[in-house]
Amino acid sequence: MAISGSSVRPSGFPAPVFVRNMERTKHPDQSAATPEQKAKTPAKKKKEPWIRRRHQIARDFAYVLLYPYAKWKYGVRVERFREPKERPLLILYNHQTPFDQFFVGMSFRKHVYYLATEDLFSNGWVSKLIRWLVAPIPIMKAASDFAAVKTCVRVAREGGSIVIAPEGNRTYSGKTEHMSPSIVKLIRLMKLPVALYRIEGGYGVQPRWSDGVRRGKMHSGVFRVLEPEACAAMDDEALFAAVREGLTVDDSRSGGRFRSKRKAEYLERAVYWCPYCGLSVFESHGNELECKGCHRKITYGEDKRLSGVGFEFPYATVSEWYDAQSRFVRDLDPAQFTEAPVFRDRARLSEVIPSKQKLLRREDAALRLYGDRMSVDEEGPEPLLLPFDEVTAMAALGRNKLNVYHGGKIWQFKPGKRFNALKYVNFYYHYQNWKRGEPNGEFLGL
Repeated sequence: MAISGSSVRPSGFPAPVFVRNMERTKHPDQSAATPEQKAKTPAKKKKEPWIRRRHQIARDFAYVLLYPYAKWKYGVRVERFREPKERPLLILYNHQTPFDQFFVGMSFRKHVYYLATEDLFSNGWVSKLIRWLVAPIPIMKAASDFAAVKTCVRVAREGGSIVIAPEGNRTYSGKTEHMSPSIVKLIRLMKLPVALYRIEGGYGVQPRWSDGVRRGKMHSGVFRVLEPEACAAMDDEALFAAVREGLTVDDSRSGGRFRSKRKAEYLERAVYWCPYCGLSVFESHGNELECKGCHRKITYGEDKRLSGVGFEFPYATVSEWYDAQSRFVRDLDPAQFTEAPVFRDRARLSEVIPSKQKLLRREDAALRLYGDRMSVDEEGPEPLLLPFDEVTAMAALGRNKLNVYHGGKIWQFKPGKRFNALKYVNFYYHYQNWKRGEPNGEFLGL
């Protein structure tokens, strides 16, 4: 659910230029037109309202069904948000599970309007049904989308509340991911009370890299409300700090037990670097993850702690390992990885036609990742080359899908279960940092 600026960095929100453009937009003044000219000017078709009664009906019906299901499946305690009066809100939340938007919706009496990426709107009749029932606000992930900002303003003017995850991504490590300071521009533009909605325990119950749900406890609810007057009184730095503080959660270190017989399964979607043998491939089974390079095995426990099987593993949590992996990538020189591929994968390749459909282009494509590019079927008769200098953005979707934005097209790679999309995103954004003269740039795409 990210909106970004014209740079390659997907921020979570519109770059300042779009906000400034919106603030400067004026309606044409026709007061000087003659009666004859006015008569010839065709009447503007009135816009249909975004907010419809059926959205509230769909929300209430879904609540009756989903709330008991969520309590049973996720062990979640959802706090209801109660105010003396109903008013539109800008709701910002941290993103931990694929069910987060439902937890947020359960906390509010009125239907709330979410920002949703092109992936949701490119599934034919299913997308049309979702639009009709709940009218999410479409946005291009990892790309500039001024239209999404205008729609947010439109919904707010009609009295609706807007829901956004400033991270633009679910966390892989249990810690709240990168947020762009440009969220402040959106807050000032909207001039709404800002509800900071915090989700805790979700990483223990269902990590992004896992297919399964563990038995444990989680909690969600509004942590703090920043009133418009308070926001106006803060400078940009202080306002951004307040948002960060309200949404920052480190679930990798929190307590609780999360039971499952497959606790480590698909952790290889989050890690691709071994502290003993460097860039590597991993494979998980049950509660263990094995490095295929050095064949060391790591156990993932009910307390989310890591331990080596027969040796001392240097990282106690996935978060620590994730941070060390990111540091390793930042220290790499992309020029050293241009001759031979760093990783080889296979995936199904589709072209995403935004707001319409996905067109299958290749059933089983061979992917190659280099320091400065990725390629598809480079040894075949119709290779697709994706140089990082020409790619405008990359994004990891869901558990392990990969979107590549290149030449005005959106290529989506849907691979097997063990595919790691994160490494492609990290390498791409590290290359962009390196090209800009910031080889140790912190931002690696999430």
